[in-house]
Amino acid sequence: MHRFFAASGTAPMVHDRHVIHTSTSGRLLVATPPLVDPNFDRTVVYLIEHNDQGALGVVINRPSEEDRLSGLDVWHDLMSPPAVVFGGGPVGPDALIGLGWTGSGDRHDGWSMWRKGIGTVDLSREPYEVSPPVERLRLFRGYSGWGPWQLDAELQAGAWIVLDAEPEDPFSPEPGALWRAVLRRQGGRLAWLANAPDDLASN
Repeated sequence: MHRFFAASGTAPMVHDRHVIHTSTSGRLLVATPPLVDPNFDRTVVYLIEHNDQGALGVVINRPSEEDRLSGLDVWHDLMSPPAVVFGGGPVGPDALIGLGWTGSGDRHDGWSMWRKGIGTVDLSREPYEVSPPVERLRLFRGYSGWGPWQLDAELQAGAWIVLDAEPEDPFSPEPGALWRAVLRRQGGRLAWLANAPDDLASN
């Protein structure tokens, strides 16, 4: 079983010597309906990394029925409800990513990709070895990945809405309602979009 750990740091978003897009690292990608790819229909993706080499994130509103992972029982008590493994995306189905949150401390032992208290956790360590301590945790199997400039092209095509993440979003106790909840809190046109029927053809 492969445990995925991304390298830290964000490269400038430069193409042909011109900045073409601001990094969306640490923000949410909210799929616009209807998204043709069923892997991402009505998904909310937390972007862990986005630079000129591509982008990587995890889908935070698709819980699975898998509630235990061999060798990771020590982390189970820290998992936010629902305490199950989430489907992070179609890439690397054997990869495991731990996304954690802490509200205290400046020392980042065992953390990577740190943004506003949210970061990836080194699952090869014991919980007590991670500092500051993990207060909330989500485990993801697989991830969502884009090659160089692929996500930028999808953003320009209107496939995704980029929104600020609230600290509780990746750890929502009601992940099935997260897509609509994130849109509704924006107000205006995006709040209206949250009311779109699941089957647009039936409307």
